[in-house]
Amino acid sequence: MLQDSILLIGGYGIVGRWTSQFLRSAYPDVPLLIGGRNLAKAQEWAAELGNAQGLKVDLSTSDLGLGDRSISAVATLFMDDRVAALRFAQSRCVPHISISPGIFELGPEVAAYMHNPSTAPVVLGTEWLVGATTVPTLEFAKRFRRVHNVVIGALLDERDDFGPAAEVDLERQMKAMPVALARRDGVFYWRRDADAMARFRAVDGTEMEASALSPNDVVGLATVLDTPNVQFNLAIGESSSRRCGEPISTEIIIELEGEDHNGQALCTRHAIVHPQGQMPLTGLGVALVLERLTGLDGNPATPPGLYFPYQLLETSTYFDRLKQAGGSVMTLEG
Repeated sequence: MLQDSILLIGGYGIVGRWTSQFLRSAYPDVPLLIGGRNLAKAQEWAAELGNAQGLKVDLSTSDLGLGDRSISAVATLFMDDRVAALRFAQSRCVPHISISPGIFELGPEVAAYMHNPSTAPVVLGTEWLVGATTVPTLEFAKRFRRVHNVVIGALLDERDDFGPAAEVDLERQMKAMPVALARRDGVFYWRRDADAMARFRAVDGTEMEASALSPNDVVGLATVLDTPNVQFNLAIGESSSRRCGEPISTEIIIELEGEDHNGQALCTRHAIVHPQGQMPLTGLGVALVLERLTGLDGNPATPPGLYFPYQLLETSTYFDRLKQAGGSVMTLEG
């Protein structure tokens, strides 16, 4: 069991609360540090969690204002333009995960890792809902000998509570970068203008208007599956559950096309759904990554390296915890 605290920077925000609750539920004795700019909010949430301490984090200082406090891992849950938290983690030789930098903003973190590759693991965590897309997709792809097309459709309910940090992240990735990375016929390219518009069917069959987005899932799935065609589309509107009078949900539609192991054409369609929206899945992914990085799951701690979340998350564990957290995996008709 860890003796040193896991530091959650932004830990009193929506993602931070879900992450810390998942960690606290699974590991009651693991100490947590809830960090952020607002000391009162950090202390309030830490007191509610128990076995936690709230503190103010100063990203303009090399020690983040923490002095010589012992840390076992760091999670940065908002956009750290200074890359201060990662540099701090490297100085303490402890793992770090961030979940906000877009695919066009990875340079500073990759450069920081390249100059200190042997200190500790660094996780580029901006996959869609931190593993909720990639881990299931790679499992579904096991039915295929060759996957020719991967199309991901993510649906966020317009009434979902993003939280201020997540809303800023999404706006930055969708508006500040007017193009989105995809792969077509084996070539990576930028979708723009009309090519950046799309439609997909939600769980209930309703067609949703969507826009291109390029979380790290695009490059990760294209690389590990050696798939020539990969695209990711995001729709914000009414979720299938709300259309039938139930509370909001979040949906991830995963469509795969290719050949099965007998060489026959195969198309599959699955959905990952959570009835409380996007934040529980995001928090779950961060918590599971932190468990793996620190060895809380009973396996040796992750060695130094540069990782995506799906490289760390074991499939059966992810699906079990997804179910425990209230999420579900659905097989859809074509």
